[in-house]
Amino acid sequence: MNETPKTKSGWRILRRVLIGVAIFATLIAIFYTEEDWRGWHAWENCKRELEAKGAVLDWDKYIPPPVPDDQNFFKASKKIAFSFVHSRNDAEAEFYAKQVRFEFVPTKTNSFSILDTTKVGPVTVAKLIVISPGRTALEFATNHIFVKLNDPAARGEAGEWIQNTLGEMANGSAGFKFSEFQLSNLPPAQIVVQADSPPSVGDLEHLISADTITNIGHLHVEGTGIKGVFRVLLTGVHITAAADYLRWSDQYAPDFDEIREALKRPYAQIDCDYSLPYEIQIPNFVTMRSLAQTLAQRAQCYLLTDQPEQALRELSLLNDSRRITEGGPTGQPMTLVAAMINVAITGLYMETIAGGFQKDAWQEPQLAALQEQLKEINLPSIVFQAFESEPAATTHTLETVPKTALTQWFSSGTKWALIPKIKCALIPRGWIYQNMATSARLVRQQTEGCDLVNELIQPRKFGDLTREMNVIALPYKFIAVAGIPNFAKAWQTTAHNQTMVNEAQIACALGRYRMAHGEYPGTLDALVPQFIEKLPHDLIGGEPLHYRRTSDGKFLLYSVGWNETDDGGQDGGKDFAKGDWVWKN
Repeated sequence: MNETPKTKSGWRILRRVLIGVAIFATLIAIFYTEEDWRGWHAWENCKRELEAKGAVLDWDKYIPPPVPDDQNFFKASKKIAFSFVHSRNDAEAEFYAKQVRFEFVPTKTNSFSILDTTKVGPVTVAKLIVISPGRTALEFATNHIFVKLNDPAARGEAGEWIQNTLGEMANGSAGFKFSEFQLSNLPPAQIVVQADSPPSVGDLEHLISADTITNIGHLHVEGTGIKGVFRVLLTGVHITAAADYLRWSDQYAPDFDEIREALKRPYAQIDCDYSLPYEIQIPNFVTMRSLAQTLAQRAQCYLLTDQPEQALRELSLLNDSRRITEGGPTGQPMTLVAAMINVAITGLYMETIAGGFQKDAWQEPQLAALQEQLKEINLPSIVFQAFESEPAATTHTLETVPKTALTQWFSSGTKWALIPKIKCALIPRGWIYQNMATSARLVRQQTEGCDLVNELIQPRKFGDLTREMNVIALPYKFIAVAGIPNFAKAWQTTAHNQTMVNEAQIACALGRYRMAHGEYPGTLDALVPQFIEKLPHDLIGGEPLHYRRTSDGKFLLYSVGWNETDDGGQDGGKDFAKGDWVWKN
């Protein structure tokens, strides 16, 4: 049967299509083979490079040995286990929230309705009596202060009088504001104001501006209907008397005792399968935060009510709770999440200690005990361990997890969100190896600025991850971009909080010296060895911490901070990248 010209043309087209498909398939095979070869070699070279620097990339080396149940914090009780371990699933979390979880702090929606004694403004905190130049303060009762409106010192004098009348205040870590007294029961401060002409409400509000009064909130002046007499109102703030908060939170005393008893066990190892790095359970951040905040607030309230020994008891438990995140007995594997929980708890612990210094509340026994606790804290070591194990965890997971499961690594909120839209199974295995090399190298780089032997943090050695990422091709970094957080910020916070720990050791020694000698020493060397065995140096740069006595009888103690520049003791505040890191006393 003869083929028609049309049939011959169809066969030619089909043959060309088949040849084209074969060529395309060959090119694809060559592409995959080349990318897999390049990726494997990149990873092998990276491993040799990092292992030569001391990195351990074998995940099996990080799997901890099992510990006896009767020596393990997490096996002390079911309540301990399910309160301090991150829940395995939502159903379990809901069940145990109703059954056995510790719940120390009320939620935002009902935090102030639970405490019936919490006072919501406005509260009258002062009475202003305006007099003309021809009158004198002798006409008034003795429990007042006399100021001249046009005197530059009047604002400070009025603020100090109101502050002394109201007593000490403290800002709690969970949104509470505490006062030494129950404000609704206090008589208002009496202030006699001499003015050349009748002042406006604005003039009087400037006189008693809240910036002259610590931790107080918004003050508002209004008339009373009596000529020349005004009242000062505290508005828009919830203030709880310290004694009321202590009474309310006493309901958790049995829980605190249970945790204290459980922490006597030498180990804190979560019972889970450590062979799968990213299925390892971690300490429950919510429970840890609630416990830390409640203990810190109770310590603040004990300090406000002149009970420093009780404050120390709460702070000791707060400090001991850090062990829950440290994974005894080996401290490995230390996840970065657990390490940063530890750093955050230490920061809260330090803020509360500093608050006691500002109120001059600590006595010799508490200062000595705090000093002993502080010298055992080594945050850089904990965070370093987390960065050491992170590359092994990441690379082990990428080597063993199916490519189709990689979609869980990506968030729709990132600019690399296009990756989940394609079939992960089509990604060359070589790209996974390239991402392993990128992640391992960049994470390892984040340990190079930490010198544990010489106790130094060197900010300039941590590197700029953004710059490093920009020069790497997208297929070789898409997992690294999704998996690497702001590491520089983690080290910055770690260095700051450890610096506060070191400064607090010196501050405790300075406080004990003053109690013994009536004043602070001229130099820190006078503290050694009676009040401190060894002076901590500045983590940044390794030089001695800066110290000098001030004209008000206090002292200035500071580190040069993350910018590695001596700014003369100018505090950068909450931006740890700016200014000096100053101890507040």
